[in-house]
Amino acid sequence: MKIAETGGVAAVLGAATLWGTVGPAQVLASTDVDPVALGALRLIGGGIILFGLVAARDRATFSRWRSLGRGGALGWLLLAAAATAAYQAAFLSSVERTGAALSTVVTLGVAPPAVGALARLGGGERLTRPWIFGTVAAVAGTAVLLLPDASVRLDTFGVVLGIVGGLCYGVYTVAAKKLLDSAAPTFVAVATTLVLGGAMMLPFTGDVSRAFAEPDAFALVGWLAGPATALGYFWFVSGLRHVTASTAGTLSLAEPLVAAVLGVVLLGERLSLPATAGAVLLLAGLLIATIPAPRRGRSAEPRHLLTA
Repeated sequence: MKIAETGGVAAVLGAATLWGTVGPAQVLASTDVDPVALGALRLIGGGIILFGLVAARDRATFSRWRSLGRGGALGWLLLAAAATAAYQAAFLSSVERTGAALSTVVTLGVAPPAVGALARLGGGERLTRPWIFGTVAAVAGTAVLLLPDASVRLDTFGVVLGIVGGLCYGVYTVAAKKLLDSAAPTFVAVATTLVLGGAMMLPFTGDVSRAFAEPDAFALVGWLAGPATALGYFWFVSGLRHVTASTAGTLSLAEPLVAAVLGVVLLGERLSLPATAGAVLLLAGLLIATIPAPRRGRSAEPRHLLTA
C-alpha cells in the first residue's frame, strides 16, 4: 500500500473515530433538546467552522468560487447537501422509532454496499475481492456487536428509515467524491454542503434556542459542530483523495466500534462475549477491505472518478 493511500485510510478512520463519539456525547449530555435540531445545528456549526479552517489555511481558495458552475460541480454540491440533510433526518428518526442499536446496524449495514454500488455505477470504481470479503465481514461484525437481545423494538417504518439513511450516506459519499474530482475548491464546497444541509433541516426541527439555553446542550453542540463535524469531515474528505469511495464507505464502520468502546470506558457499559467477537470480526473486515488489489498493469488501476 502506498504512503498516500495509507494516509488516506488513516484520515478516514480518524473521521469515523470522531463520528463514533456522537452517541456517547449525547448520552453524557443527557439533554432534552430535539435531536433533529441538534443535527441541524451540528451541520450548520460544523460548516461555519470548516469555512474558518479554510480561511486560516488559504484565503485565496475562496477566489475559486466561480468554478462551482463548471463541470457539474454545483449539481454535485446540491446533491451532497440534500443527501447529508436526509441522512441526518432519516437516521435520527429511525433511532427514535427503533432504538439506537438496531437503527445503527441497519443504517451502517446498508451504507457500505450502497457506497460500493453507487461508486461502481456512477464512478466506474472496480470493486475488489478484498473489499467485498472485508465489507461482508465488517457488516456482519457490526450486526453482532450492536444487535441487542430479543427485547429490541422492531418497527417496520423505523427500519425503512434506517435503510433510507444508509442509501443517503452512499449518495453523499459518491457526490463528495465527485466534488473532489471537479475544479471546485474542495473544502469550501464541503463546508457549503454542511451549511445547506443544516438549513434544509431547520423547518423540521423543534425549538433550537434550547440548545443555547442549557449549558450541557450548548457544550454538546460545540463538540458535535467542532471536532465531530468540522474536523471529521475535513479528515474524511482529505482521506477520499487517496482511497476509493467504496473503501471509505467500509472504513466508516469503525464508527460503531468506537461508540461501543466509549460506551464501555465512559458509560460503564459491558460488552458480552458475542459482542466482543463481533468487534474482532469488524476489525478483521476493516483490515481486509483495505488490502490493495493486485496490479496487472494499467488496466488494473481503480478508476477514481470521485464519489464522496
